[in-house]
Amino acid sequence: MSGVTSTKAKGAESRAGRGLRLLRSGAVHLAYLLGLPAALLALWWVLAARSTNFYYPTLDEILAAFAETWFSDRLVDDVLPSLGRLAAGYLGAAVIGIGLGVLLGTRPRIRALLEPVLEFFRAVPPPVLIPVLMLVAGIGDTMKIVVIISGALWPVLLNTVEGVRAIDEVLSDTARCYGLTGTARLRRLVLPGASPQIVAGLRQALSISIILMVISEMFASSSGLGFTVVQFQRSFAIPEMWSGILLLGLLGFALSLLFALFESRVLGWYRGLRQSQRGEK
Repeated sequence: MSGVTSTKAKGAESRAGRGLRLLRSGAVHLAYLLGLPAALLALWWVLAARSTNFYYPTLDEILAAFAETWFSDRLVDDVLPSLGRLAAGYLGAAVIGIGLGVLLGTRPRIRALLEPVLEFFRAVPPPVLIPVLMLVAGIGDTMKIVVIISGALWPVLLNTVEGVRAIDEVLSDTARCYGLTGTARLRRLVLPGASPQIVAGLRQALSISIILMVISEMFASSSGLGFTVVQFQRSFAIPEMWSGILLLGLLGFALSLLFALFESRVLGWYRGLRQSQRGEK
């Protein structure tokens, strides 16, 4: 009986030890994550505390303008429309990029046929297309979403193509021997094998999508974060302008954290494989 009690006590101690280690690692990770931004904000506060320059207001003025500007009707009128365009453009780029990338990666002849055309369009900066898209699609949300897709598409597409082409030939031959074809091959071999590079392309596309969202809203728009920041600049509402820039930075940071959670879920198997390989060495 005493042996059973001792075993239970040791098990409880080991679970408590694991929980404590996880808590410590989480605290260290959070410190690394927020340490530098906190230090930069503190430095900004100190350096701008005595600023008398009209164009460089103090941080407390910017924060006051932030609360007054964005915790109001602008949250619905400007922030949510921007997030909707960002989501539509990013998801469109992801679907088109992964679909076309899988096709080009698995069909060398089609890739050789389309490569010159794709290289031509990839070299065209997406902001240059805005006047053309305004003529074709108007000045509504469609134009802004297409601008986001036209820039965010390429990292997803190129990374998907390279990921599909880099699939291990041994695994490919094994799947062929087991009769995996069509959808089953795509689901069991192609997408999992190329997923590390696909996710890398999606991460790059996220930052590009945010940039293009802002740029597209600066042209012939009546709502959105880009439109609002430009309006503040033109009306010399400088603290409000800086608050919009701060909001964009916070938005990018929050989306990066969400993507990191998505990446940890999707590529958990891949990270475990890499860790086991390093352990064997």
